[in-house]
Amino acid sequence: MSVQLSRLSNGLRVLTDSMDNVETVSVGIWVDVGARHEPASVNGVAHLLEHMAFKGTERRSALAIASEIEAVGGHLNAYTSREHTAYYAKVLKQDTGLAVDILADILQHSVFDAAELERERAVILQEIGQAQDTPDDIIFDLFQEKAYPDQPMGRPVLGRAEIIRAIQRETVAHYLKDNYAAPGMLLVAAGNCDHGDLLALAERKFAGLPRQSQAASAPAHYAGGDHRETRDLEQAHIVLGFPGFASSDPDYPAASVVSAALGGGMSSRLFQEIREKRGLVYSIYSFVQGYSDGGIFGVYAGTGEKEAAELLPVLCEEFAKLKHGFGPEELARARAQLKSGLLMSLEATSARVEQHAAHMLTFGRPFDSAELIRRIDAVDESAVARVAARFASARPTFAALGPIGKVEAYERLAERLGA
Repeated sequence: MSVQLSRLSNGLRVLTDSMDNVETVSVGIWVDVGARHEPASVNGVAHLLEHMAFKGTERRSALAIASEIEAVGGHLNAYTSREHTAYYAKVLKQDTGLAVDILADILQHSVFDAAELERERAVILQEIGQAQDTPDDIIFDLFQEKAYPDQPMGRPVLGRAEIIRAIQRETVAHYLKDNYAAPGMLLVAAGNCDHGDLLALAERKFAGLPRQSQAASAPAHYAGGDHRETRDLEQAHIVLGFPGFASSDPDYPAASVVSAALGGGMSSRLFQEIREKRGLVYSIYSFVQGYSDGGIFGVYAGTGEKEAAELLPVLCEEFAKLKHGFGPEELARARAQLKSGLLMSLEATSARVEQHAAHMLTFGRPFDSAELIRRIDAVDESAVARVAARFASARPTFAALGPIGKVEAYERLAERLGA
């Protein structure tokens, strides 16, 4: 196994996955705080911080940060999720030091210039507006809020416009200082890199990180329920889901296999029955999302107003059929989809760092591909039955947006699902 893991004296973990047959390196910092660690009064501050980290440090302007990385043909990016925030770069192998230096600089020496904050505030307000104007995007925020009502896990990652307008520079700076601490951070590199060199570089560049984080979040409590919003759209956008499994749950791989068989491709049950045989949708797919203390399993569909009435009974019927399991060929096909997707992704350095970071943040250790394949191959009929039983005993979450006058009542949907 080419993976090596070390821990610096301040608690920062450093992981490398050496690939001598490539000329590039993907390197990034993952932080174990995200939107669910924000107080309600500053919902969106984690995402705002992610933006502001690129807007200037004590020795680099926003333009210099962008220019330096692009001058060597590299690129720099970041994202915020509900539980994590990531800052990452991809460069040629000889420019790894520059990428690490920039990452260390923006996470320890950002100045949060007031003028830059006002500009970036406007950008994020546009991003929120764009999400609101994108029904197949915003429907997932509406679904999440109904699945986890009145708690951090249900709040939008982007935040709410009225809160973003009010957040001050000091709030962003304090969020970084209070939450970004070395023991909860992870430096990961994959590609043509040397572990010892990266370790020495990290020891020098990240020495200023705090050693203790004040990050805290309330436990996630799935509730379920119904959200409907009528809009003048061409399609009705629908998400139906149930409580799933935490990322570390032994049955999480089984939920992924069930998702692949139910709605993971053109041969899946939902695609064949609902799109190919009945023509009720253009887009339909299932998804599985694991968190540290829970998860979600759901199905998204985009359908016409008149088709919506027929779609939901069929969708409920397909969920009900899960209690009967899958045939051997169906189960084998779903496993093969997951395994091929995993192995194909490992050909890219960026996918490898993402996967290593996810495993480290979830399990505290890296996994190799053989172990992941074994977990997928171990999914049998009894594991599928346990997943199906989780859905059958749970209160569903339903969100619908658009021309939804023909969508049947939530109580009738719950009845069809046996909830």
